Parts: sequence; C-alpha cells; structure tokens
Amino acid sequence: MSAQSPRYISNLTRDTYALILAGGRGSRLHELTDWRAKPALYFGGKFRIIDFPLSNCVNSGIRRIGVVTQYKSHSLIRHIMRGWGHFKKELGESVEILPASQRYSDNWYQGTADAVFQNIDIIRHEIPKFVMVLSGDHVYRMDYGHMLAAHEQSGADMTVSCLEVPLAEAAGAFGVMEVDENNKVIGFEEKPANPKPLPNNPGMCLASMGNYVFNTEFLFDQLKKDAAKAGSERDFGKDIIPSIIKTHEVYAYPFRSTLANEQAYWRDVGTLDSFWLANMELLAPLPALNMYDQRWPIWTYQAQLPLTKFVFNDDGRRGMATDSMVSGGCIISGSRVNHSVLFNNVEVCSYSDVEDSVILPDVTVLRHCKIKKAILDRGCVIPEGTTIGYDHDHDRARGFRVTDKGVVLVTREMLGLPVGYD
Repeated sequence: MSAQSPRYISNLTRDTYALILAGGRGSRLHELTDWRAKPALYFGGKFRIIDFPLSNCVNSGIRRIGVVTQYKSHSLIRHIMRGWGHFKKELGESVEILPASQRYSDNWYQGTADAVFQNIDIIRHEIPKFVMVLSGDHVYRMDYGHMLAAHEQSGADMTVSCLEVPLAEAAGAFGVMEVDENNKVIGFEEKPANPKPLPNNPGMCLASMGNYVFNTEFLFDQLKKDAAKAGSERDFGKDIIPSIIKTHEVYAYPFRSTLANEQAYWRDVGTLDSFWLANMELLAPLPALNMYDQRWPIWTYQAQLPLTKFVFNDDGRRGMATDSMVSGGCIISGSRVNHSVLFNNVEVCSYSDVEDSVILPDVTVLRHCKIKKAILDRGCVIPEGTTIGYDHDHDRARGFRVTDKGVVLVTREMLGLPVGYD
C-alpha cells in the first residue's frame, strides 16, 4: 500500500508488536522506589508513569503490547491488570505482562536486549512485521505511527527515536548519536562523559529516548548473535547499536512537536528533583504537557471515589486550594493548599498549610502542619504540628531526605510507620 494511502500508517501500526521495558529500579529516586518499580511511580495527580507509553501505543493504533517486568513489580502488575486488562485477544489486541521466566537461560533479565531476547517466542507468535521496543519510565506523548512511517520509508533495519538535549544534561545519562544529513546514524556512544555536540547547535547533542523500531527478523538475528557473544552486557545501547551502525541501516527519528515542529515534551523523571519539577510544571496555566487535551487521552486505572470536598469557611479556618490539582476522594478541611498536586484520598486537616508539594495517595496531614516543597509518599500520616521544608537541617535530623535543590522526601518508614505500602 502506498505512503499516500489514508490507511498507510494504520496498517503499519496494526503490523507492529510493542514491547515496553518496565523493569527499571530507578535508584536515583531513592526511597521513592524502595517498594515499587520506577514505571509504577505515581505522576500527575492520578496516573502512573507506565500509563504514558501504554496510552501512546493505544492512541497510535498499536494494540498488541507486552510489558516486561522485573524489579519489585507487584504494584505495577496490579495496576496494569486493573487498568489495562480489558483488551480482547479475540479482536487482535492485548496487554500482556512478561515477567522474567528464564525460558532461554538460567538468568533473570541481564539487560535491555536480553529482556527482549528472552521473549522471542512470545513475539514470534504474534507474527509482526515490526517490533517497537519502548522505555517504560518516561513521561511524554508521542504518535508512534509517524516513527513507524519514517522507519518504513527510509528502508531502515532499525530506527532510534531521539531528541536534542543540553550537553551537561546528557553527560553520563543518555546514549548520544551522530547522524548525517539524512539522519542515518554514523556514530553512537552510550552515556559518554563528554557528549559530541550537534554541528549546528554546539550546546546540544542528539540523545536516544530508548525507543526503537526494528524489522522483526533483523531484531531476532541481532539478539541471537548478541546472546552468543562473550563479554556482552546484553544491552541495546552498549552492545546492539554500536555493533550494527557500520554494517546496517540505522536511522534516527527526531521527536518533534507535530504542531509547531519544535522540541516536543519529554521528561525523564528519574531523580527526586525532576519528579517534583515535572509535577509542578503541570500547574502552569498553559502547561507543556496538557493533561486536558482530549485528542490524546492518557488512560489509567481509577478507583471509584467520592468527589473532592472543601469544608469550613471561617477566618483562619478556610478549606481552600489555589493553583493546584486535587484528585478524587480528597478532603481539604479548614486548611490551605497552594501550588500543589494532591493524589486521591488525601486529607489535609484544619489550620495546616501545604505549598509547592506533591502529595501521593492516602496521605493524611494532621492539624497545624506547615509543609513546603515536599514529596509525601503514599500512606504517610504527618503528625500534628509538623513543619517540613522550612528548616532543612531539622528535616535531615528527623531522617527526611533533602535534595540539592531543596525538595524534601518523606516516606512512611521515615515516620516510623509500617513499610511496603503501595
């Protein structure tokens, strides 16, 4: 079918199997990922990070999806079963959970490439023309159909989605590519200390987003070769890509906004500071990530909850929230919430003040508390009269974690409450 056909992209997406790599630990998030994988982390008031690549797949027309899990995956699996278990295999659609099951070796997943290799039999059963390998721990909206079309039209064996990133941000964090005038990849370094800048923009480099499109049989061949290679780390960035860029057709797909042809929204919320900031960005009058855009909805699991309630309207005891996002089941009782994101079932009791904070589900802030620039993990109960975020030395002395940029993380364990609640 020609590229001009109105069904061209829909046929490409229908012939694609997406594999979302969701086993990451997210160690730079410290205690926030002690009991959950990074893709299971909450974001934006009612979502989890895994909802973004899953929603991108569904909105793009890709409805055969596998989710690879490994590290502390219980809450991730539970969320996918509850929120994404309605797909009908009889209609050619499915979201399947693929935990490490040692089908091809005695090891658990050893790297990103090995995670795909160990699921070759499942992918082959789907008989796709293309396999899309996606990172499960980034926040963004992307129409994968355009990337598939670019892959098909370029004649590529592999296509890598990429975006322009400041050199300092990319150093030691991202795979960095060099491309020619046709976006063919001619050089690749995995997390270099000194990334090579773009020729026309010396302060920026071209970084891999960790999203790839492969021709299926080509992918299988490369994975089998890598599995037999001694000394390989079984990783796409460290092993697969460097081994094929000289001998095969590998192209970069620049991720741009389709409306303005400018840098698209994409966030790696891999640190406490970036997680806090990305949530705060949603509170802008016109945020870069517009969660209210119904043309590209982000799907998730939602519990059946009552409406948010604001109670008391007395001087000095007025339940109110300004410049904030407040989810279902919350009660703002004679307290003030400003410029904050509150997930479901949060209660802020009388005479308390919450500002510039991210409050995860099922948190209770008791009376006369003052909280600023904090992340409160799920299930925390903040004792009456507690002050957080105003004296960082005092915060550290109580066992709270304070980042270099002044964000304070509080978890149940830090408060002496039972562990492992997610």
